[in-house]
Amino acid sequence: MAIRFYMEVSPLEKRHPHRTLIIFYMKRFLKIALFFSVIVLHAQQGGMWIPSLLEGMNAKEMKTLGMKMSVADIYSVNKSSLKDAAPHFNGGCSSEIISDRGLLLTNHHCGYGQIQAHSTLQNDYLEHGFWAKNLSEELPNKDLKVTFIVRIEDVTQQVLKGTEQLNEAEKAQHIEQNIAQVIKDAPKETWQEGSVKAFYYGNQYILFITETFKDVRLVGAPPSSIGKFGSDTDNWVWPRHTGDFSLFRVYADKNNHPAEYSLDNVPYRPKHFFPVSLKGVKEGDFVMVFGYPGTTQEYLPAVAVEQIQNVINPARIGIRDVALKVQDEYMRKDQAIKIKYAAKFARVANYWKKWIGETKGLKKSDAVALKKQQEEKFTQMLQKAKKQAQYGQLLPQFATLYKEIEPYNLAYNLYSELMFRNVDLLTNAFRLLQLQQVLESKGEQSFESRKENLLKTFQSVFKDNDKQVDKAVFEKVIAFYAANMPKQLLVSSLQNFDAKQLTEKLYSDSFVTSYEGIAKVLALPADAYKQALKNDLAVQFVMELAQMNDSQVYPAYQRLDTQIQALQRTYMKAILELSKPSDRIFPDANSTLRVTYGKVAGYVPADGVTYSATTTLDGVMEKYVPADYEFDVPARLRELYAKKDYGRYGTKDGKMPLCFLSTCHTTGGNSGSPAIDAHGNLIGLNFDRVWEGTMSDIHYDPKICRNIMVDMRYVLFVIDKYAGAGYLVDEMKLVK
Repeated sequence: MAIRFYMEVSPLEKRHPHRTLIIFYMKRFLKIALFFSVIVLHAQQGGMWIPSLLEGMNAKEMKTLGMKMSVADIYSVNKSSLKDAAPHFNGGCSSEIISDRGLLLTNHHCGYGQIQAHSTLQNDYLEHGFWAKNLSEELPNKDLKVTFIVRIEDVTQQVLKGTEQLNEAEKAQHIEQNIAQVIKDAPKETWQEGSVKAFYYGNQYILFITETFKDVRLVGAPPSSIGKFGSDTDNWVWPRHTGDFSLFRVYADKNNHPAEYSLDNVPYRPKHFFPVSLKGVKEGDFVMVFGYPGTTQEYLPAVAVEQIQNVINPARIGIRDVALKVQDEYMRKDQAIKIKYAAKFARVANYWKKWIGETKGLKKSDAVALKKQQEEKFTQMLQKAKKQAQYGQLLPQFATLYKEIEPYNLAYNLYSELMFRNVDLLTNAFRLLQLQQVLESKGEQSFESRKENLLKTFQSVFKDNDKQVDKAVFEKVIAFYAANMPKQLLVSSLQNFDAKQLTEKLYSDSFVTSYEGIAKVLALPADAYKQALKNDLAVQFVMELAQMNDSQVYPAYQRLDTQIQALQRTYMKAILELSKPSDRIFPDANSTLRVTYGKVAGYVPADGVTYSATTTLDGVMEKYVPADYEFDVPARLRELYAKKDYGRYGTKDGKMPLCFLSTCHTTGGNSGSPAIDAHGNLIGLNFDRVWEGTMSDIHYDPKICRNIMVDMRYVLFVIDKYAGAGYLVDEMKLVK
């Protein structure tokens, strides 16, 4: 049995843009003027655009919205430009350089791991904040890196050369070989690196030459009561009052090149850094967000969106809802349990809340119906272009394949949620079976060497585990799983079973319910270890679930998914062939540098509800709950508020601006992105989206999709007036 471990990302989330992203046809299908233009088929605002390809439609639209810069100011190889000040932060967030000495700004939640790593009981930087008084006090961070874009080149022709007549497997292999050659041949300095990313589901390929700096030091961070204010309750929602920022500094060798950490390193001298605006924002102002959005799926057919909305999301929401309600009940009754489960609860609740908002947004926008209308237009355009023979079967084939994959997609998601997200007993047993697999495939030496790390994992698990809570969660979750699993894919032991009886049996008889029990089994020699697993009811139950997934669910899912990917590639090809310059087809996000733009704007999430585009410090005080882990407010901040001591960062009417909204199209990965005004100055720091607009990963609706940013005036206020670290502000170039 080959036991697989699955990450948080679901099949539908990873299916499309994570692999080869889709089509971009060069001169054969579109003239160069059509690059990144969009089709009536997907006429919408929004979009995540490649900065090197803004000339034309994007430039005109940005000027119309109020931008005063040129596209060369945004991206240039020959001179410094905004792209030189917007590095990728540690592979998962965005960031920006804000001084000529390599001072870097990103979100508090992006730097959270580093802040936590430096925290001790004596110096709890998470609780109290941290501010280096000089360069010598800045804290190094193991394995933290930032990556700058040097240049971007289209290499589609080189990558696709010789692939025209190959099948899918052969094509993928040949593309990999071509990519390796492109990277090898690309001109670059010895300290620079090359990578090639697929766009438009594999019909455009772009080369990125980059520089990665590995000496990045922590400079400053507000306390979590500012940087994480509102925590889980305010997550994904508006109005927001979170000062979500942290400061780092990039170091280089004496030649200004990337280098490993060394005391001899000096602050990096950037090609460009962002001036910081004190002017503030108002409704209707132009905003541009620069960053590295992770994953979107904007070109799914209607049947796929319908499946997400009506089948997959309800299942994922439902099973997490069951688990969270049980945990919440225990957490409210017992403070010790509340402490144990706080992080676990927040982790599970994060995407539970996101999926609820996403589903709500899809329904409110009538996304499925809009997709169907677009597909009707697509069919008409095929007829007009006389391309029915080439592309006329795409939509019927999608319908067939998505109907066929639905039970397997549902089963895969339910299995992942049950096994890896919500029940420690099952995850623990799965890990032990993985170790058995190591024993059988790699021998006793590998088996023994893995034990120590696994013990550390279990120590961490049981530190935040309560047997009674886990037991109660299992009973409710397993009942939900059995009731919602496609019957033909449900294991025999869950056919006509009693959830309470099964729960009692597993939790009373299994060694997997305690660290001591697991440690005892891990101490056994190989043969005895295998026998212990064979004799344990919980382990054998997990074995049964895993075998069903690995023999019946995943192979079918993978087979159908491969077909869907190939079909999606062809669908995108057709869209691009039929598009015209006035259309707006942007490539799905794939963690590469993108530009998105819009205006400062509030929104109307529901009838009778209107949200303004800005918030102030007043809202923090309105939410203030003394000693609450989400809504406590530091004494110093309350003091400044009482005195209205905002320095040069407050408004003329005595307000301290805090957060604002815009119509920019963002997603995960845009955390820490610079929000830039019409002149290229930094006005804010992106950190979230509104709840009703989280469906923008699938369908962007300009009426309700909004990104949330912390106002730079508040960032400067916290640094200067709250923390007394005005010397850092002195390092910046302020624009009044």
